[in-house]
Amino acid sequence: MPPPYRSYVLVSLDQIARNYRNVRAAVGSGVEVMAVVKADAYGHGALAVSRTLIREGAKWLAVSSVDEGVALRLAGIPARILVMAGFLPQEQEAIVEYDLTPTAHSLQDIAELDRISVAFHLKIDSGMGRLGTRAEPAEIVAALGGLRHARMEGLMTHFASAADFTSPQTEQQLARFHACLEALRQAGIGVDCVHTSSTNAIGYARKDAWHNMVRAGHALYGYVSPPRGAGLEQILDVQPALTWRAKILAIKDIPEGTLVGYGGTFRAPSAMRIAILGAGYADGVFHRLSNRGKAIAAGQIVPIIGTISMDLTTIDVSHAPELKRGDDVTLLGSEGDARLDAQQIAKVAGTISYNILSSISARVRRVYV
Repeated sequence: MPPPYRSYVLVSLDQIARNYRNVRAAVGSGVEVMAVVKADAYGHGALAVSRTLIREGAKWLAVSSVDEGVALRLAGIPARILVMAGFLPQEQEAIVEYDLTPTAHSLQDIAELDRISVAFHLKIDSGMGRLGTRAEPAEIVAALGGLRHARMEGLMTHFASAADFTSPQTEQQLARFHACLEALRQAGIGVDCVHTSSTNAIGYARKDAWHNMVRAGHALYGYVSPPRGAGLEQILDVQPALTWRAKILAIKDIPEGTLVGYGGTFRAPSAMRIAILGAGYADGVFHRLSNRGKAIAAGQIVPIIGTISMDLTTIDVSHAPELKRGDDVTLLGSEGDARLDAQQIAKVAGTISYNILSSISARVRRVYV
């Protein structure tokens, strides 16, 4: 029996475990795999996913914020937890209390962390222009040499274009990172964990960027970004772990010329049967899919018609007279040979697959299978 919820996602924890094992196999036994579970594990449910990954042997988890790390600790998650997107001054007490590993993004961060005596990772802005220090290697060496209580445990950066083989940006970033790493080593500063690679650099076998740790995020949930230009072959075999469905709330027959949805943006070209689904943009169905997106109903891909509203989406089900109120329609996933994955949907919506997954809202029930 399908779950009774008007909108829900089915999350295959077995598939997430397989994806994690495949990442480990790809990078080999000498490389630690840090599992990224930020943003509620990309919409899959951080707690359930974390427990699954720990059973598979994951020693490190990565989150974005202190709040995300605290939530996992309060739920009993014992693994090391790296907080990647920095910390605020008022969060320092929680870092210590909940045994979180912060990421320093500046020389000032290093000094603040020394006062609370924790192990931390230092992020280098190697050319993405986002978080991370842009200090010269000599300045970083001096700051680390002045530590009295804290310890730098890891050195990291993040690539902006790892799947883009038309750009030299990744090679340039890696060269800048390696220059900093070499300066630290020459100064006698050891680094336990060196990590620069997330899913795309793993998936396209940029092995010179793997070091002794990689950060797997999108790959755990079944996706590697498509490449741009000719480059390395994808080595990761991962499959989506999430299916999103919504119940039909109503079915009606409408005559030719009927306007559907806000603004009357769809006019029925002929008599047709429509179904109204119990999910809208408040649930994560992108408004830009209005009159453009698809769903799977009775095993066939069908168009979304009219403007998507906050709680409802309308589809054309003229092909399926057997459908009735309460039946399920697939918004993301597969039925038989029909398939809609996050990358396909993202292309139509003008966004990226990460955005599609992480936008499925909390009111959509998670069901683990």
